[in-house]
Amino acid sequence: MNNQKFSTKQIAINFGFLLAGYNVITGLMLFFLDMHYQNNSTVGLVNLAVIAAVIIYGITQFKKFNDGFIKLSEALKTGLGIALISGIVSAIYSIVLITFIDPDFIDKMLEFQKETMLEKNPNMSVENANKMVDMQRKFSGPMITSAFIIIFNLFFGFVISLIVGLIVKKSKPE
Repeated sequence: MNNQKFSTKQIAINFGFLLAGYNVITGLMLFFLDMHYQNNSTVGLVNLAVIAAVIIYGITQFKKFNDGFIKLSEALKTGLGIALISGIVSAIYSIVLITFIDPDFIDKMLEFQKETMLEKNPNMSVENANKMVDMQRKFSGPMITSAFIIIFNLFFGFVISLIVGLIVKKSKPE
C-alpha cells in the first residue's frame, strides 16, 4: 500500500481551493449572464450537490491515501477544512463582487426579490413589499453576506462530513 500518509490539512487545502475555484468561476459566469442576483433555485441545488460531492470525495481520498483507515474526527476535520477554505475564498469573492465588480448588486437583488414577492402575492401592497425590502437591506451588506456564506459552508460541511464520516469510518486494528 501507500507508505506516504496525507494529513487532513493537506486534503482540506487541496479540495478547499478546488471547491473555491468552482464557486468563483460559477459566480463569474452568473455575473456575466446577469443572473448573479436572482438566487436561482436550480443553480443553488447544483452548487449544493457540488459542495457535497467535493467534501465526500475529499474524505474518501483521505481514507484512500491513509491505507483505507479514517476516524470520524478525521472525516470531520477534512470536511470542515474543505468547507472553511471554500467559504473564506467565496466570502472574499462576494466582498469583491459587491464592492468593486457590481456595486449595485444589493439594489438589484432587493428589487428582484420585491418583484418576485409581488408576482407571487398579488394581494400584497407595494408599501408592504417596500417595508420587507427595507428590512432585508439591513442584512444585505458585503460583510454580513460574507459571514452568512462562511457560516452556511461550515454548517453544510459539518452535516455532510458527519454523515460521510459515520459511513466510511474504519479504525486501524490494534
